[in-house]
Amino acid sequence: MIIGLDLGTTLIKAVAFADDGTPLARAAERTRLDRPGPGRYEQDVREVFAAAESVLSQLAGHGPVDAIGITGQGDGVWLAGADGEPVRPAVSWLDARAGEILSRWQADGTLEALFRRTGSLLFLGAAAPILAALAAEEPATLEAAATAGYCKDLVLERLTGLRATDPSDASVPFLDPHTGDYADDLLKLCGLDRYRRLLAPVLRRPRAPLSAAAAARTGLPAGIPVVAAPYDLPACAWGGGVTEVGDGLLILGTTLACQVLTDTVDTSGEPCGLTLATWAEGRWLRAMPAMVGAAALDWVLDIVGATVAELPDLLAASPPGANGVTVLPFFAEAGERAPFVEPRARARIDGLHVGTGRADIVRAAAEAIAYAARHCFAAAGLTGDLVVCGGGAASLPWLRIFADVLDRPLRALAGDEVGARGAALAAGATGWPAPAGTLVEPGPAAAIYADGYARYLRAVGHARDWWRAQP
Repeated sequence: MIIGLDLGTTLIKAVAFADDGTPLARAAERTRLDRPGPGRYEQDVREVFAAAESVLSQLAGHGPVDAIGITGQGDGVWLAGADGEPVRPAVSWLDARAGEILSRWQADGTLEALFRRTGSLLFLGAAAPILAALAAEEPATLEAAATAGYCKDLVLERLTGLRATDPSDASVPFLDPHTGDYADDLLKLCGLDRYRRLLAPVLRRPRAPLSAAAAARTGLPAGIPVVAAPYDLPACAWGGGVTEVGDGLLILGTTLACQVLTDTVDTSGEPCGLTLATWAEGRWLRAMPAMVGAAALDWVLDIVGATVAELPDLLAASPPGANGVTVLPFFAEAGERAPFVEPRARARIDGLHVGTGRADIVRAAAEAIAYAARHCFAAAGLTGDLVVCGGGAASLPWLRIFADVLDRPLRALAGDEVGARGAALAAGATGWPAPAGTLVEPGPAAAIYADGYARYLRAVGHARDWWRAQP
């Protein structure tokens, strides 16, 4: 039995898998995402530690455990001291405190220079701008820290004592994708070379035995291997069976993560998205982790006084095109990060009149998020098969909109175990078949949505000019 531990932003879950990949047992616990000020999002690291060890302990009695694989949320900054204990709350990937820094780096060419070296365009929640903000606001905190890592890195150290990260988490922003190690010139470009000591060693699939102390806290045997998988975006691609160059994965979660497997590092064209190291040498994911997603639709449902349970009926009550209502779905406080970076991006709802029904508004939002996915996959270079997972994939009517907008079939995976499955594969699982899914084919509405997508792109172009003109 192998356990896959998935450290989500607000949900920590562990899944025990049999030798053939069949899920045997699952445990999950919620964690808090705090907002201590406008645009600031943090997490209590010790609460994450406790939740991770709790879900592991809940699976301890389900059979002999051969190994544990860990994946989790990426980006942000998780600071720990030499003892592995947190020195402050973790700064989340949702955080927007570095807005002025990112705007300055965009104006002076730093962001483009970084992209031309790495294939990744920084956004507000990436480690570099957050570290720069902490250096300005809390220099004593950085001096007290020994590690500026990521969520699964601190949990790995908590369970084993090993201080390390993997190439996927290290990809943004300081990893040279060609050497697989940190590039000092990238740190210097961000003015962060003095903090080089905080970066944990980069190892492919860091591995160490479960410590006696962690074994006592979890009830698992001391000495079993604990392996750090790629973080949640590539772990989901691995767990979802994305194996061929050109194939893609859509994670329809709180945010919208669109990824395509590639064998090149492309630094040409308009800077956008991320280039992430994967589980295999010579393979990267061209990732467009957009801030739009199910959270935007949830917000719209709440505004019109509806629930998620009403979504199928609301989508059925409005035709493709939503009776002329359109949405720009940029509801995140931190703006947008893919397929473009606009910290000032804001949402819009157009085409309203006294005859507009709430079903039109909900359908327009659902369509707009699908348009955002098409925009992301166009930038990422999708040419092959497409897999969909995440909480939003449970809504078949919404998936039909995605299939129509993308004008391609989707293989939708049920449940929320894809990331944990990728973590288990990293921990040594072999011979597992690709997970089964539901095939969703595009229908006649694809022609309507081709025109709608063209209008969406024009609207985004005008909006970007407007956002940049604001003081």
